[in-house]
Amino acid sequence: MTRLMLLALAMIPALAHASAGFTFIGQLEHTLHTKQHVITFAIMGILFLVVGTIYRAQISSVKNSVIPDRGISFRNVFEALGQFIYNLARNIMGEEEAKKYFTVIMLLFTVVFANNLIGLLPGFLPPTDNFNTTLALGVFVFIYYNYQGIRAQGIVGHIKHFMGPVWYLAVLIFPIELISHTVRPLSLGLRLKGNMEGDHLVLSIFSGLVPYIVPIPFYVIGLFVCFMQAFVFTLLTMVYISLATAHHDHDDAQAH
Repeated sequence: MTRLMLLALAMIPALAHASAGFTFIGQLEHTLHTKQHVITFAIMGILFLVVGTIYRAQISSVKNSVIPDRGISFRNVFEALGQFIYNLARNIMGEEEAKKYFTVIMLLFTVVFANNLIGLLPGFLPPTDNFNTTLALGVFVFIYYNYQGIRAQGIVGHIKHFMGPVWYLAVLIFPIELISHTVRPLSLGLRLKGNMEGDHLVLSIFSGLVPYIVPIPFYVIGLFVCFMQAFVFTLLTMVYISLATAHHDHDDAQAH
């Protein structure tokens, strides 16, 4: 534990250097003529493939994959995280829907969380503090939940979601719902980008002023922010999918 603390203290001045403009990806950005957030996101994607391969190899090597490893292990950590996300999805969407959409939901959470988390490493900028990255994630969620809504209920049934529970209010509710759905990718992107940019800015400022000891509480807060922003992004995604795929009996509503 003492060695880990000393290592963390030794790394903090590097973040102060990063706040002055230095990043490990900076030179690569000029070489490849590609933005840093794109390169970092691609690196995280490659890391995902490596982690997934390691996890798959560990699962294949055990006789009974239902039985967890003893103590804290690579496999136990990821399975605990997966169980947490699955329980959350089950509480919000129901058992059947949670099973159906778990893969995409888990992927979104881990992608957002990992790309948030890399910003805590000295010399790296989180891809999620760039609006292009967060907007792309928001657009993906928008396309995905609308696609699932159309698959579940057909185009006509999905459009009825925009018209409200009673037919005589459809003229008023439809444009409001249309605007509400249209701005969802923007709101998802801005929320994630704003919080991650603010967190990284605060950490950079304090690391630049006092590179030792003082920034440690902000690292802890930063870790919490990274998790919470991924959690909120995933939570909203589950809510959007659940609303889009829910079956409403419009005929009964009109009868009343």
